[in-house]
Amino acid sequence: MSLRSSHSKSLSALALAALLALAPAVGEAKMGGGMSSGSRGSRSFSPPPATNTAPRPAAPLQRSMEAPPAATQGPSRPAFNPAPASGMGSFGRGLLGGLAGGLLGAGLFGMLSGHGLFGGLGGFASMLGLLLQLALIFFLARLAFQWFAGRRLAGALGGAGGAGPQPAGFGFMGVAGGGSAAPPRSAPISLSQADFPAFERLLAETQEAYSREDVARLDELATPEMASYFAEDLKSNAREGVVNRISGVKLLQGDLAEAWREGGDDYATVAMRFALVDQFVDRATGKAVRGDATPTQSTEVWTFRRPAGRGPESWKLSAIQQAA
Repeated sequence: MSLRSSHSKSLSALALAALLALAPAVGEAKMGGGMSSGSRGSRSFSPPPATNTAPRPAAPLQRSMEAPPAATQGPSRPAFNPAPASGMGSFGRGLLGGLAGGLLGAGLFGMLSGHGLFGGLGGFASMLGLLLQLALIFFLARLAFQWFAGRRLAGALGGAGGAGPQPAGFGFMGVAGGGSAAPPRSAPISLSQADFPAFERLLAETQEAYSREDVARLDELATPEMASYFAEDLKSNAREGVVNRISGVKLLQGDLAEAWREGGDDYATVAMRFALVDQFVDRATGKAVRGDATPTQSTEVWTFRRPAGRGPESWKLSAIQQAA
C-alpha cells in the first residue's frame, strides 16, 4: 500500500507540474495566437525603438515573409581559388596541356639525342613534322593569349557578364557585394495628427473582424501577409472546435516608435497598451474553454503600412510584435 500510495503521489505531482508548465500557453487567447508575425520592410529583423508604452524590446518576428539578413546574400559561390604561382591558372590541363607537354618532351628528347630540338630536318617527313609541330605551338600560344586577355578583362569588370567565380563580397565597381541587390533605402517621415486615430481604429476593427472570423474584412484591414496568417490561425481554431471571441477593445495608451518611407511605402510602428475581453469558446456549445470573461490588458507593438504619401485611410496592419 505504501509503494502504491507513493507511486500515485508521484504521478499526481508530475501531472500538476505539467499543468503549471502549460498554463501560460493554454490560458493565452490573443489574435494571432500570441505570436509575433508580419513584416516591417528592411527593418523586420531590427527591434523597434523602446517607448514609454513598451520600454522593453519587442519580441522578434516568428513568422515573416521577409528573409533574415543572413539569407539575403544570394546563392553561395564556389571558394575563390587564386591562380598558381606559375600564372597559368587552370590552363595547361587536359588535352591541350597534354599536347603541349608532349611536344616539349619530344623536343627535349631530340636535343639530348643529338638531333636538335625537333629531331633534325632530314627528309620531307621531318620537314612536315616540324611544320605540324610549329602550327600546334602557334595554336596553343594563341589560346594562351586569349585566355590571359579574358582573365584581365574579367578582373577589370569585377566578374560582370557571367565571368567565373570571384571572392565573396565583391561586385561591379565595389557595389552590390555578395551578389544580392541592395535593400531599398529608408528615410524618417513625419505623421499627421489624423494618422493616430487611424491606428486606434485598426486596433479595434482587426480584432473585431478576427472574432467574427470575417476573412474578407481582414483582407481589407491587413496586408496580404498578415491576412494569410490570420486565415491560417482561424482554420486551426476551427479544427480544434473553438472560436476566439474578442470584444470591448479599448486603447489605454499608445505612442509612436518610428515612422519611415521605404521604396514606395510608408511604415509606422506604434506601441499600444489596450484592454479587451479575450476568450476561446466551444464552437458548438458557446461555453468558455480558456481566457477570461473580464477585461484584461495587453501591450503589443503594431506596424502599419500604406502606399507612400497616401492618407490615413490607406494604412493597413503589417506586423504585430509582443511586448515583453
